[in-house]
Amino acid sequence: QVHFVESGGDLVQPGGSLRLSCAASGIIFNVYAMGWYRQAPGKERELVARISSNGIPTYEDSVKGRFSISRDNAKNTVFLEMNSLKIEDTAVYYCNGFYTLKPWGQGTQVTVSS
Repeated sequence: QVHFVESGGDLVQPGGSLRLSCAASGIIFNVYAMGWYRQAPGKERELVARISSNGIPTYEDSVKGRFSISRDNAKNTVFLEMNSLKIEDTAVYYCNGFYTLKPWGQGTQVTVSS
């Protein structure tokens, strides 16, 4: 059974930083392209960054230059380093596969507010 467990969300001020983690189980992690997604209140869930199985990252324009995705295949974990956070980054953040979606985890809440 596939599980994603996201952590690291918090309340931060604009301009602040956070590092999110996602531990995956039940998949052959090192062959999976992984993505970080977010869902803001009243909005659709959207992809913000993805990373190939061999570590090549791609970012949506809204986070390019501020967010950094990485992975540790030995620990079945994917990370999202978020810098220069903006109010509009407020959302629940989830990880999942990129080409193949599995059941969603509970997500981790990121709130950017002064």
